Amino acid sequence: MNRRETGIFDAGDVLDEPREECGVFGMYDFSGSENVAPAIYYGLLALQHRGQESCGIAVSDTTGPKGRVLSRKGMGLVNENFQEKDLDTLKGDIGVGHVRYSTAGASTIENAQPLVLHYIKGTLAMAHNGNLVNAPELTKELSRTGAIFQTTTDSELIAYEIARARINTGSVEEAVSKAMERLKGSYSLVIMSPRKLIGARDPFGFRPLCIGKRGKAWFLASESCALDTVGAEFVRDVEPGEIVTISPRFGLHSDRSHCIRHGKTARCIFEYIYFGRADSEIDRIPVYNSRIQAGRYLAQDSPADADLVIGVPESGSVAALGYSMESGIPYGQGFVKNGYVGRTFIQPGQQSRESAVRVKLNPLRHAVEGKRVVMIDDSIVRGTTSDRIVRMLREAGATEVHMRVSSPPFLHPCYFGTDIPEREQLIAYNRSLDEICSVIGADSLAYLKMERLPQIVDGLPICSGCFSGKYPIDPPEVDIRGEYEH
Repeated sequence: MNRRETGIFDAGDVLDEPREECGVFGMYDFSGSENVAPAIYYGLLALQHRGQESCGIAVSDTTGPKGRVLSRKGMGLVNENFQEKDLDTLKGDIGVGHVRYSTAGASTIENAQPLVLHYIKGTLAMAHNGNLVNAPELTKELSRTGAIFQTTTDSELIAYEIARARINTGSVEEAVSKAMERLKGSYSLVIMSPRKLIGARDPFGFRPLCIGKRGKAWFLASESCALDTVGAEFVRDVEPGEIVTISPRFGLHSDRSHCIRHGKTARCIFEYIYFGRADSEIDRIPVYNSRIQAGRYLAQDSPADADLVIGVPESGSVAALGYSMESGIPYGQGFVKNGYVGRTFIQPGQQSRESAVRVKLNPLRHAVEGKRVVMIDDSIVRGTTSDRIVRMLREAGATEVHMRVSSPPFLHPCYFGTDIPEREQLIAYNRSLDEICSVIGADSLAYLKMERLPQIVDGLPICSGCFSGKYPIDPPEVDIRGEYEH
């Protein structure tokens, strides 16, 4: 039975938002005086926006029995699964953490991460953010060698590949390098071995990964905002195709012979438009600046006669500020977002789905009443929410609603870790701009132009396949998303 049959809805389902699978975090304290689990907990709280379905922490004490790993995983939010007493039981000076969202299929505790793998060379704990497009081929090959799978995640395939390569290599980082040669797709990895913390990023750099330091403690995190939360100084990003090793002997070390690089990179543009927190910096580009610039470009390319600019929280708000700054139209708060709605909630009886939307978002009548409003959102996926939000603004007294979107229209699915559905479910597929505008009930509609995408990240090479259909890697011939969850 699925969630809709039970009447239980994911908050993202209701708001028709694109979603991203995971956030990863790792810590190694060389002083040995600190239990790392509380810091990992706070790091995961800062990354909660990247995944709200499950979470987990795995730690080890490098001064204790080699290969002994303590872990705890659970379904739901970080603060729902970890209390102080739980963190007290996770004693160690090295550890990894993970928050997860899956695109489809069953949501089970077996698929929660970090994955802990016991094999002939010892123990590994791994957290993964991304999606492999060659998962079926790897599964078949590993199955023929006797592999028994405990999850339906492609993350387990990566762990197996590393363990298999480690048998014939001299170090864990060399095994990671050998495994990366066989992986096709997007991945940022944080791996805990008995005496090392390792970070790795796919050669295209689809998903972010950065390095931080606080005293004698080192950190790896999906976003720099998580480093800020634990009081760590941002050191640098892990480069695309790079493998970094953190150990007491060498500190932070990167061996070029282990790196997998081919010169072409393609960061996911949606990290800047939507996924990343506004206070994060990804590959030296502040997310806040990207969104301000997207709003400015929208105002330049798609002006509107209006009295007020508002944003759909959270990621639409910064772009709305940029639109206001460029256009001179006053910026205001148009919605109140209910911050107390967790991962799921119950749809109220047989009432309309619009009631469920209002649980998360409600217009500020006294702000919008009698005004011509420009409403900025980061994207429109299926369009099932935009029409309700436009209607809510009109019912609150807005005389006109002009919708501006800080990304181009979604026309293609994503195979690299973003929950963009098949083309037939996308509102922009086979519809003109006027038709989309009519469906959502706005007075006017405009999207960010494709040529603006590189400009909002200062020319950084990007992947924009969900908009253009041009992918940096050939997509799979068969859409396997949901069969191999992320």
